[in-house]
Amino acid sequence: MLPFTWQKSSYCAQGEACVHISETPTAIHLTESADPTKTILSTTPSTFEALLNALKSSRT
Repeated sequence: MLPFTWQKSSYCAQGEACVHISETPTAIHLTESADPTKTILSTTPSTFEALLNALKSSRT
């Protein structure tokens, strides 16, 4: 398996608590920079898109 290429969230404030995202052909991977265990949450692109759409619609 190739190593992940992480991108920091554009909504990340300065400090340790930032969400990082990495994309592979079949999955979206998320991790949090302040997590000492380096836990990675993986999901399908369609499920991640549904989450983002739900979050965006709840802001209006």
